[in-house]
Amino acid sequence: MKGRFITIEGVEGVGKSTNISYIERFLEARDIEFVSTREPGGTALAERIRDVLLDKAESSMDPMTELLLMFAARKQHTEELIKPALKRGEWVICDRYTDSSYAYQGGGRGLDSKIISKVEKLTLGSFKPDLTIVLDLPVKKGLARAGNRGELDRFELESEKFFKRVRATFLARAKTHKRYHVINASRSLSAVQGKIGAALTSLPALRSTR
Repeated sequence: MKGRFITIEGVEGVGKSTNISYIERFLEARDIEFVSTREPGGTALAERIRDVLLDKAESSMDPMTELLLMFAARKQHTEELIKPALKRGEWVICDRYTDSSYAYQGGGRGLDSKIISKVEKLTLGSFKPDLTIVLDLPVKKGLARAGNRGELDRFELESEKFFKRVRATFLARAKTHKRYHVINASRSLSAVQGKIGAALTSLPALRSTR
């Protein structure tokens, strides 16, 4: 079976970690080998870049510096972990990917999406996920959930207005391609996971196994 690349997106507090665990169980039940990873991060080098990006001491970081660091980590992550796993026939579940750069550095920070697109093409070419699940939740509710997790990182300290722009960008991008599935994360966990399961079974690799 061909490996598939699944990404999970959304603003802070939408429940990505909980629902990634559900996807892992979903694939395990079907004897599908997979790798779970995250962005920024996923490899030793990318995790070191992650530490810089999330460090509250780096509050003066320029948006373009932030974008380039994100894509530097992403390029390493993609070449070292994601592509080799897919080549082996494994599925890859990734907590955030390129859509987060359009949402956070684009919508949130205000960088032109054309600039982000140029950096994306330079580093990744045409490489994209097979399926992107966007967990959607009102910003205020998501931030309240995130605030209960403990100490906040540099991004989590941003304003509600920042995250409203981020959310709007995710939703706008989700209208551009059929690989996106927007799921209302305000619903019950069972309802959310039912929608995720339906999105997963929409992939050609799983439709034949139902």
